[in-house]
Amino acid sequence: MSNDMVSDMRFFSLNPINKMRWQRFKKNRIGYVSFWIFLIILILSLFANFIANDKPLLLSYKGHLYSPVLYQYSEQEFGGVFETEANYRDPVVQQLIDRHGWMLWPVIRFADQTPNLALPVVAPAPPSTQNWLGTDDQGRDVLARILYSLRVSILFGFSLTVAGSVIGIVIGAIQGYYGGWIDLIGQRLFEVWGGMPQLFITMILVSFFSPSIYWLFAMMLLFGWMSLVSIVRAEFLRARNLDYVRAAQALGVGHFQIIVRHILPNALSSSLSQIPFILTANITALSTLDFLGYGLPPGSASLGELIVQAKNNLDAPWLALSAFLTLSIQLSVLVFIGEAARDAFDSKQY
Repeated sequence: MSNDMVSDMRFFSLNPINKMRWQRFKKNRIGYVSFWIFLIILILSLFANFIANDKPLLLSYKGHLYSPVLYQYSEQEFGGVFETEANYRDPVVQQLIDRHGWMLWPVIRFADQTPNLALPVVAPAPPSTQNWLGTDDQGRDVLARILYSLRVSILFGFSLTVAGSVIGIVIGAIQGYYGGWIDLIGQRLFEVWGGMPQLFITMILVSFFSPSIYWLFAMMLLFGWMSLVSIVRAEFLRARNLDYVRAAQALGVGHFQIIVRHILPNALSSSLSQIPFILTANITALSTLDFLGYGLPPGSASLGELIVQAKNNLDAPWLALSAFLTLSIQLSVLVFIGEAARDAFDSKQY
């Protein structure tokens, strides 16, 4: 590895400053515990297919092993008559497999779209041994939908946060480094764009096209880049007049190298502490759009759709409790992580 690459990676390594930041983060007990809680939530949601599914994790049939949760198999492979994918919840298919083998099921035998057709009452059904958090008004397992919706909200929010942060850092760096008319025009455009009703514009643009997670991502990214512009711009305006930057300019170092290698690492220190707060805002915005009907495609597992279920079924309190606890826990741990990170990256503490 070349010396330049080592120098570029120095900021991200556990050098003394970063070790001190990590130790300060760990001293914030609430933030540190929240970090592990969020990590557990993330892992559970990423493996939602293996925790809640209407297909077996593993099955044995006539001495051969199959993994229906990963691959599709026709019913004919298990002695059935249909060429379509086997319905493993069908008693006939279960008898065919049990006759010559066995099945290993997930902890929850329902996927996010699987209705419980054997409910003893009319849906929404209360919590039971089959459906630990009950079902919604379509008979779908609430806990399974929560796991799948957490995965969607976290991955969508994280992707939007990363993309928006990269754009915001680039724009803020250009404004702050060059200053002058570039900064003046950029600030006026930023003020105009930031003064628009973001939620309403997003709803209008999303309604023009058929529901799509990619189109929704693009529309939310139109405003999602603004969070870090002011912070990065201020850092660059301050750092561009420092002695080491002027010395690099006098030695003929290019503008790109000065921005990336000399100023950007210091600007990232204050920017990274804002990532949990931006992620929280993006997850909240996605849930709001889903609640209003302008978010993910209809039927998708989402936290906003769970809130709609709770609103439409006031006689099913388990829906409201599930939605409230899921959102409150998820957003609270992110806020606590953000506060701990902000204190850890605070340069006044060193």
